[in-house]
Amino acid sequence: MAKNIGWATDDAKTPLAPREFDRRPVGPEDVLIDIAYCGVCHSDVHQARDEFGGALATQWPCMPGHEIAGTIAEVGERVTAHAVGDRVGVGCLVYWGAEDQRGVTEEQYQQPPAVFTYNGNDPVTGEVTLGGYSDQVVVHEHFVLKIPDAIELSAAAPLLCAGVTTWSPLEHWKVGPGMKVGVAGLGGLGHLAVQLAKARGADEVVVLTTTPAKREEALALGADAVLDMTDEDAVSERASSLDFVLSTIPTPFDMKPYVELVAHDGALVSVGMLEPLEAGGLDMAAVSMKRVTVAGSLIGSIAETQQVLDFAAEHGIAAEVKVIPVQQVNEAFDEVVAKDVRFRYVIDNATLRRA
Repeated sequence: MAKNIGWATDDAKTPLAPREFDRRPVGPEDVLIDIAYCGVCHSDVHQARDEFGGALATQWPCMPGHEIAGTIAEVGERVTAHAVGDRVGVGCLVYWGAEDQRGVTEEQYQQPPAVFTYNGNDPVTGEVTLGGYSDQVVVHEHFVLKIPDAIELSAAAPLLCAGVTTWSPLEHWKVGPGMKVGVAGLGGLGHLAVQLAKARGADEVVVLTTTPAKREEALALGADAVLDMTDEDAVSERASSLDFVLSTIPTPFDMKPYVELVAHDGALVSVGMLEPLEAGGLDMAAVSMKRVTVAGSLIGSIAETQQVLDFAAEHGIAAEVKVIPVQQVNEAFDEVVAKDVRFRYVIDNATLRRA
């Protein structure tokens, strides 16, 4: 009989459902993790419904989950960084793209690409990798993160993707004192970006939203101001006032009003959107006139993931989560797509064994 259980699907149209399977044996450099919680990322929805295409086209079966938090149940004989009982997490990556990449500092940008936690190719078995919507996972020790005691496991899970995805560009562009920062979108990524930018010492953090009803929530998270992007006059009044804009909008949108807000030599960086811009969504004249940098950023390195976990623990930053049984995950997917979520859904993996 299969030893493990998870929730997966065999095609883009079928909802996730229980699946019994076997994790590969623990190798000399591996750790086996009992998963306590797994965050629900918008990318999980895209992948399970095969909406990315291209290099990210979905392989089947698809068992999502790359915001994994739990405790170590077993370690391989050569493991030195972790021990049984440690509180740990796993993010988007589980192995290097090639053996000669060991020691690189930015695993996420190497060629060939690093192995994703799910929808990748397991370097040992050659089979598709299966993610954290499951009871256990086996991972090389390098890709396992230490979760500080100050962070609840359920709240730590979203930091392993949403947290580092916003932290990485803030770190790369050295966001901090003396800078005015805009955060576009206030969902799973955006609500963490606001807290992180503020804790890094930004002079002003402005939430850019098309949903004015989120104003009070944004201010409660530490934002200094909220700008309604549907109000053209309000946007014009703040033209060229922000040094850095981090967009967490996960689908194609009109970037022109956001570029308008960026100051000379400032930057607009998009995270979470892995699709072409909508037609006419960017005006290069406006970009060139102010020498604005328009860039993208992909998740974060293993080192950056540990940084954001430690930083969050030090500064009391936490993801706002709603813990759900895995049996509600398909409904959660629908709510994520409908933009009805103002927090991060997190699966209680103890519910996987329910009849």
